[in-house]
Amino acid sequence: MTDVQRPNRWKRFEDWDNRPLRLDKFAREDPANGFAAFTSPSDPKPGAELKAGKIVSMDGVAAEDFDIIDAFIARYHLDPAITPEAMAIPSDRLARMLVDMNLPRTDLVRLARGLTPAKLADVVARLNALEIAFAYAKMRARKTPGNQAHVTNAKDDPLQMAADAAIAVALGFDEIETTMRVSRNTWSNALACAVGAAVGRWGTLFQCSSEEAEELKIAMAGFTSYAETVSVYGTERSFADGDDTPWSKAFLAAAYASRGVKMRCTSGAGSELLMGFHETKSMLYLEARCLCLQRGMGVQGTQNGGIDGAPVTATVPGGMRELMAENLIAVWLDLECASGNDARPTESEIRVGAKILPYLISGSDLICSGFGSILAYDNSFNPSLFNGEELEDFLVLQRDFEADGGLTPVGEGQTLDLRARAVDALSAVFEALDLGRPSEAMKASVVAASGSADTDSYSPGAVAAISQKIMERGITVIDVIRALQERGYEAEAENLLRVVKLRVSGDYLQTSAVIRDGRVLSAINDPNDYQGPGTGYRTSEERRREIVEIRDTLDQGAVLREEARFEKGEAARILYTPKSAAMPGTARNEVVIGLSPAFGLRLFRTTAGHHLSDVARRMTDAIAARGLTVRFVRMHHTADTSFLGLSAAKLSGSGIGIGLQAKGTAVIHSADRLPHNNLELFSNAPITTLDHYAGLAANAAAYALGEQPEPIVVSTRGEAMGARYHAPTALIHAIETELVQNGAAPEEIDLTFLDPPTGMKR
Repeated sequence: MTDVQRPNRWKRFEDWDNRPLRLDKFAREDPANGFAAFTSPSDPKPGAELKAGKIVSMDGVAAEDFDIIDAFIARYHLDPAITPEAMAIPSDRLARMLVDMNLPRTDLVRLARGLTPAKLADVVARLNALEIAFAYAKMRARKTPGNQAHVTNAKDDPLQMAADAAIAVALGFDEIETTMRVSRNTWSNALACAVGAAVGRWGTLFQCSSEEAEELKIAMAGFTSYAETVSVYGTERSFADGDDTPWSKAFLAAAYASRGVKMRCTSGAGSELLMGFHETKSMLYLEARCLCLQRGMGVQGTQNGGIDGAPVTATVPGGMRELMAENLIAVWLDLECASGNDARPTESEIRVGAKILPYLISGSDLICSGFGSILAYDNSFNPSLFNGEELEDFLVLQRDFEADGGLTPVGEGQTLDLRARAVDALSAVFEALDLGRPSEAMKASVVAASGSADTDSYSPGAVAAISQKIMERGITVIDVIRALQERGYEAEAENLLRVVKLRVSGDYLQTSAVIRDGRVLSAINDPNDYQGPGTGYRTSEERRREIVEIRDTLDQGAVLREEARFEKGEAARILYTPKSAAMPGTARNEVVIGLSPAFGLRLFRTTAGHHLSDVARRMTDAIAARGLTVRFVRMHHTADTSFLGLSAAKLSGSGIGIGLQAKGTAVIHSADRLPHNNLELFSNAPITTLDHYAGLAANAAAYALGEQPEPIVVSTRGEAMGARYHAPTALIHAIETELVQNGAAPEEIDLTFLDPPTGMKR
């Protein structure tokens, strides 16, 4: 190459730069900031001491120093009759027992009742990915695998909800889960999915994910048959921040079960990191605490495997393996395991396929919790690992490996028939109960639609009116069954009634229960008896270090350095002047905007890249345009969006407030509502525009004036909270939570907008 200029870069890197993988971001292993999958210097050493049959020390903590989680685990999870025997077994030996084909599952389940969280985590951390998958195949509760679907849409359109639920049933999903874009639409979504799930066959269980108290009311009305939104955390601060305790969660779980509603808890690695309360401990240890809590509550199962925290867990070295490991702990504790695979942790289809494979070939009580049976942009939980776009890919994977992933292909003609039947059945219920009269054009648009972008049906605001009627008139599932029967939908009425009857018998409250061909399958009558060996390659520590040293790693310092680039520009745009402790207002023409602790102090732009000054200015102008005044208050006691908004509302003379995080998440709240039952929420900050913020502020003013405006919905096409945002967002929120001061009073501040580049006051 002496006569030719040597290139400065191998072109293969340009090819790699254009791959979807480059859209993922990865976090450096950093235990001090919670980015550690399996081990952290802060993790306790396993141990348990008993005196007179009582636990007096657990994992290095004396009983008198137990936090609420330790106390609950020691009292309700650990069996003093088993603990000395189980804890005396070396971790290496226990790990081998998990993959020993000659040792029955029942023996290991008995020992788990005597193992502390640190011991459970220490044992499974010794297994490589292949061994974890094998042990999971041996230890899961039910022999027959199953799957769960998300059925949602961007408009909360009940017609589309019913049609998509019918398709999910036809595909073979054992459970269907819905949620809503606008929280007030809960009851309509629940009714629509309950009807759709009764089309074609009976036995698909259904839940509506909402604010916990509201969700319990819906269950009592008979619309839902299971629940899994009772969230459990591995640090005391996470519980306190959510205004809960293990005891209150256990009480709520008992309330569901006492009324014949199958229920399990939700936890998952990364959740404490996302909340900013990781205590510098590893994700696996914190999740082991969560799972011991759940077993102590007496619930029949768990939804874990990262769940909403999976995308941040997957940014850490070994994160995917950790998600498998926490699932293994769940089944070792004899819990039904809905094994995650819901939140999409990567933009790489190769990583998607790699993540699902261990669960597909080893089986799971519920492989996904849930699979996005609808298109990604219609998935109100945010895109799942697999969505409607990839559904056929999943079916082909089942074929390729001759593995049962719980799904069955559905023909084209059958899908149209099912969708038309579901839409007609729901329309008949709406007419019979005087909830609405969908036009033929509306119904036709839904039957053929792949997603909500193709429909000409209900808007979120119209759905809110329907939902309000259902709630106010006390409509129950019995009313729906009667309406179906009277309007000629006898099969659907009978299918729905059969599920309701199971609420009386309680048969599906057994561990790991699903309904197949009209018969309850569970760990009782379909116990997992699989056993088989597994050995393989083990990565050395040296090789591991080589593997984890990749490009595009982030840490908190990098985030702060990037923010510092914007600080000078913001100084020319806005001035923040602290005044005094904020007091409750009396003027009914004001809206209070509650800012997060780091807003304009350490963080200066949203995750969409908007200057915080521009966001604040657009919101101020929108409220002023309605003739109202704005008061800004900096919250020091919380960085949580819901509590920012609720605190602002309680200070506002109008009772209406806006919560605004520096990363761009925003909420409209009313002083008379529950913390997580807001009026409107912008949860997808990375795609929220300045016009959206102005619209949100205008709606806040409208609520203050006694109006009921059309909710502002940030439309997504699946990109809302992709993996590229999770590590930066978690780091940004960690910066926020570092500034939180327990019990600190809100502080009123003046915002002075400057006209760049002159610096003149506005």
